[in-house]
Amino acid sequence: MSKAIDVVSLYPKDMNIYGDSGNVLAVERRLALYGYEPYVHAVNQNDPWPEHADIILGGGGQDTGQKKIIEDLFRRADQLRDLAQSGVPMLMICGLYQLFGEYFETIDGTKLEGISIIRAYTVGCDVRMIGNLVEHSAQFGDVIGYENHSGQTFLREGVQPLGTVDGDGTGNNGEDHTEGARVHNVIGTYMHGSLLPKNPKITDFMIRTAAERRYGAFDPEQTDAQRAELARIDEYAAHAREAAVTRPR
Repeated sequence: MSKAIDVVSLYPKDMNIYGDSGNVLAVERRLALYGYEPYVHAVNQNDPWPEHADIILGGGGQDTGQKKIIEDLFRRADQLRDLAQSGVPMLMICGLYQLFGEYFETIDGTKLEGISIIRAYTVGCDVRMIGNLVEHSAQFGDVIGYENHSGQTFLREGVQPLGTVDGDGTGNNGEDHTEGARVHNVIGTYMHGSLLPKNPKITDFMIRTAAERRYGAFDPEQTDAQRAELARIDEYAAHAREAAVTRPR
């Protein structure tokens, strides 16, 4: 019998732009190809929390979307902090990356308090950082994705970035050449919905971590057909990465 892995898609109704739902699909598909039984739970405002939460994925949204979900996010803050501290793998993109920090001060001066899982803060600015991006990560190698944000995020001292970028005007804030953040098994990043499809090493890290937490080991039970399909998806990811690197910002 397949082992269940429960995946929480956090606020997909309001925090899902630039293809962030692709991250959920990538996790779901790879879990199935490793022989696990994925259960995806869409958790929007006031929805019940599932009994199990093995992987939590959240996307980006406009400032209006952040304002819509902030009250509900604070109701869940203690639970999310406990899950983060216990090692649950999480991926938070753009808008939810910002709200997992200490605060986000929008360009109009509105200050949205965050839930402080990541010790970082964000301020809005007039300049938008947009385009294909390559960052260098010690754990995952080169991470390839697409950023689109005007918020500038600054990590507090001691907070580990997801990776580093080469160019000015890119990454967390366009200044210090960092991108994203790592806290426990929580990943925050400005890389949007093509992140996990293009970067299977990160997807597999989340799957492995979730399986080890729930079952004590990552133990795929795959058919030959599943292995072949996984290899085919990895080949597609490699081609997509190559194409993205050659595209101008």
